[in-house]
Amino acid sequence: MKTFTRIAAVAALGALMGTSALAEGLYTPNLAYRTGPFAATGIPLMNGQADYMNMLNARDGGIGGVMIDFDECETGYSTEKGVECYEKTKGKAIVTQPWSTGITLQVLPKSNVDEIPILAPGYGFSPMADGKVFQWAFNTPLSYWDGASIILKYLQDQGDLSGKKIAFLHLDHPFGKEPLPYLEQKAEAQGFELLPIPVGLKEMQNQSAQWLQIRRERPDYVIMWGWGAMNAGAITEAVKTKFPMENMLGVWWSGHDADLKIVGDAGKGYKSVSWSFPNPDAPVMADIKQHVIDAGKSQSNEEEMQGVFYSRGLVISAILAEGIAVAQEHTGKAEISPADLRWGLENLNFTEARLEELGMTGMVPPFSTSCSNHTGHSGGWILEWDGAKFVKASDLIMPDSEAISELEMAKAKEYAEANAPWPVNEDCEM
Repeated sequence: MKTFTRIAAVAALGALMGTSALAEGLYTPNLAYRTGPFAATGIPLMNGQADYMNMLNARDGGIGGVMIDFDECETGYSTEKGVECYEKTKGKAIVTQPWSTGITLQVLPKSNVDEIPILAPGYGFSPMADGKVFQWAFNTPLSYWDGASIILKYLQDQGDLSGKKIAFLHLDHPFGKEPLPYLEQKAEAQGFELLPIPVGLKEMQNQSAQWLQIRRERPDYVIMWGWGAMNAGAITEAVKTKFPMENMLGVWWSGHDADLKIVGDAGKGYKSVSWSFPNPDAPVMADIKQHVIDAGKSQSNEEEMQGVFYSRGLVISAILAEGIAVAQEHTGKAEISPADLRWGLENLNFTEARLEELGMTGMVPPFSTSCSNHTGHSGGWILEWDGAKFVKASDLIMPDSEAISELEMAKAKEYAEANAPWPVNEDCEM
């Protein structure tokens, strides 16, 4: 539906429900990490998320006439603290946003019991795409296997990968290990050598041993699955060892402007896959400035707001807000339940037209979800550092959906069997 129709419909619902709706609110807690070794990447993301929700509250009176309670529970990216935050907030929340693959894996089995949607945009367990098995988990709009596929497709466009050596520099954490099943499968099928090089949490800022191995092995490419302090450490070491930056590509969490600004021009050519892109001229940015920035309700700043991660935070909150609006429209209720939101997240349809209506043209590729498809597999762009900022270095590249779908179903089945009895939605059509 058109924005105007949807907004009018949900606003009317709020008016009909009166002040009781406003009193309760939509509790959408964020398991944030503004502290710890990953804070540098977490802060701009959290600021973008919060600013979008604050903008909706100020401009529209929330969603459907119901204000959004966008609370933060600080985890420091600690799995233990993340689980504590989940338990603390789940009672009245309509969604949980774990913000760590480790936390996501811990709360994943709890979601079936608690019946609360997990929203993990662009992270978490890749088989969560299988909505029949993972009824309450969503990793829209791209999974880690999608990201690995897009990177390999881009590299293939540069030349045959057969006989090449690809180093996989990754955080030694569930997040960093997530793409390995797909990469190992493709290495065997395409005839390239995959060289996994883990980086421990205590080694993030001093990766001399890892880069000594890279110098010794002389890989054709380095794929980096980094996060937080690991990114800056790896990029600094790559420049120091004179590794050709044009042959180094990162996942979307390894494409943070601030990390590249440390090396400036020396980082030219470094690339990152991304499912979001900043558009300073987008109408949504003007609305955020008017209703949030100028009103002194933001923790962000002008430089940060021009970056990839702040923009991604906006997109993430837009995904959640759209799920809420779709659920409200479907149920005829302004105050929705977690189960209602699950339906909304299963029926997202971010078309080009819808993105224009939201004032977010070019900020995320089009995608849609369904009962069986909880990811959307939107496709992504390759971004390249030009010495001062990230620019698009490719058209939209779609992931290898057929191979990924087979792997998703196989690993989802394996997970369900290992955690039996595991409920499966047999009514969900493929």
